[in-house]
Amino acid sequence: MAKKTENAAITPDTFKTAGTTPEAAGTETGAEASRRNEKVGEVVSTKMQKTIVVAVEMRKAHPKYKRVIRSTKKFYAHDEENTAHVGDVVRIRETRPLSKLKRWQLESVIRRSSLAQVSDTAPAAEVAAQ
Repeated sequence: MAKKTENAAITPDTFKTAGTTPEAAGTETGAEASRRNEKVGEVVSTKMQKTIVVAVEMRKAHPKYKRVIRSTKKFYAHDEENTAHVGDVVRIRETRPLSKLKRWQLESVIRRSSLAQVSDTAPAAEVAAQ
């Protein structure tokens, strides 16, 4: 038996915006119109110069059992001004390869960690005590 195929209203415009968000479809203007991938995660290491390690948590339902499974992946990101601290929640954006492992760049710090604030004030308290 041959399958029937229907060519109901398929136009070239159908493929341009299929499966895209309004941001990716070009409704925004300026620098926000870039189509680079963005991820939000927590900074787990800042021990390298101008580099941070960001852990991004992904939640996905198991195909058969439907249980939500958490998986974490680490991304190396470029931090030009060393503004991020361990525990901060940051947004990173995909960029050209900067080194063997770095393919992401720090876009913004969404939420500062309370650990970072305590460590910033600790050296000042030690100096004042002396």
